[in-house]
Amino acid sequence: MTKPEIVPKWVIEEYKNFHQTVTDKTFPCYFGMSAEKKGELRYAYVSQNDWSNLPGAVEEFMELFDAPKLIRHGLFVFVEPETEEKSIPYYREYFWNLLQYMHEEDHVPWPEDKPIDPDHYLWNFTFAGEPFFVFGNAPAYKQRKTRDLGNSLVLGFQPRRIFEGLEGTSKGGIMSREKVRERVEKWDNLPTHPNISHYGDPEHKEWKQYFIGDDVKPIVGKCPFHHKSKEN
Repeated sequence: MTKPEIVPKWVIEEYKNFHQTVTDKTFPCYFGMSAEKKGELRYAYVSQNDWSNLPGAVEEFMELFDAPKLIRHGLFVFVEPETEEKSIPYYREYFWNLLQYMHEEDHVPWPEDKPIDPDHYLWNFTFAGEPFFVFGNAPAYKQRKTRDLGNSLVLGFQPRRIFEGLEGTSKGGIMSREKVRERVEKWDNLPTHPNISHYGDPEHKEWKQYFIGDDVKPIVGKCPFHHKSKEN
């Protein structure tokens, strides 16, 4: 991220903002901080007018997991900043449009054992046959500062497999989640968002956790994502 002849200047600047934020010693997500310091995170970017490299970038990222030893890699995708900062609803719509675009470009069938309806409690976004947890970050977050990683809309992609041993009902998962949430509440000076839960909670819709509000109000309405099989 330090070679302007390879990537646009804005990408370099936004990576610096990202790095400075997640390596702050008080940053609440220990896993993200640790991964950044260890060099385990990977990055991609898209311009406002061209998203075509995104599917390929995610596919290349998935090749990291062909290694025998599981390393909990994460991918962060920077979107070229707007000329003027926009609202939470604007960035949320952009976020879902990007995921929809990836789905439309996906040549691998959706896994038969994965729900296609976002209102199913076991649904998660799947690309190239891989289930992901995806979360949005944007400069419009003023209260939930943990979701503000610079001037860009930033999408974080975490393959479900990196949560092995940290599942929602496991002892390790419960303890880790509680510690992170305590730190997030302190950083944001807000209670945990009501749509935050753990994967597999039958009372929970995973998609609502992807792009939470800058408040404590539950997200209402239908998921913007539409599976290709339903577009008739």
